[in-house]
Amino acid sequence: MGRKLTVFMLDGTPTGPKTVEIGNWSGRAIFSQRASLKGLLHRNEFAAQGVYLLQSESDDDKFESSIYIGEAEELSTRLKQHIADRDFEAVVCFSSRDEGLTKAHIKYLEAKLIQLARDANTSRVENSNSPRGAKLSEAEASDMDYFIEQIKLILPVVGVRSLVVATPHSVTPRQPNVGEREYIVKSKELKARMFESDRGFVVRAGSEAALATSKSIAPGWLNMRKKLIDVGVLKQVGDRFVFSEDATFSSPSAASSVILGRQAPGPISWALPDGRTYKDAQTDA
Repeated sequence: MGRKLTVFMLDGTPTGPKTVEIGNWSGRAIFSQRASLKGLLHRNEFAAQGVYLLQSESDDDKFESSIYIGEAEELSTRLKQHIADRDFEAVVCFSSRDEGLTKAHIKYLEAKLIQLARDANTSRVENSNSPRGAKLSEAEASDMDYFIEQIKLILPVVGVRSLVVATPHSVTPRQPNVGEREYIVKSKELKARMFESDRGFVVRAGSEAALATSKSIAPGWLNMRKKLIDVGVLKQVGDRFVFSEDATFSSPSAASSVILGRQAPGPISWALPDGRTYKDAQTDA
């Protein structure tokens, strides 16, 4: 049986600030756009200690967004500082309804969330350091890992996908529609075709991918390749992999990195038959 997730819209609009709770879970979440944040800092959720994620647009084409993850003994005080010194669009905070989170707990949560965000490779993680987190007992660590599982359920509900690996999925094969230009991966050894649709970036069946990967490839893309291999979308044929069916990716960088087996920025790794890169084509559009 699924767990009941309750969302309360604080201003009555689906895009505005909101609180989120799950069944009997002791945690709670509150989400707000930057513009609404100052008017909410008096709420009890912000008086507590907890962890928070600041989301903004990324200036790096490889990522869907940018994220900064932190912890605070009093969330309102820390967020007031960030309003003054950081450029962000929205924040989501997690605390405990029963004040059961200690300083060690939130240190543990912060370190785990930063590592999960880096592994997912969906957002650019702005944290410059990699905190080790606090050492907890086995029972406490288990409780905090459960807390993180609830965080992972809530984040997509408020539009934050930073912990979600952008896993490709198979689609029914079809030809590009009018206006959906087909791109070719820039590689002398591999042949791969992709077109952008309203469902994402579709790599065509029969496209090739490198058999080996380099150390430069991010963990998220590496996990994505493994999943494609495990489900049989990528099948080894001789000295390369071949897509057995069409697969949709969330970004051109996800597609090019998985295909080339290394970190490969999509905007310059895909090109039209006339040589213009994906980036050039968007500029010309």
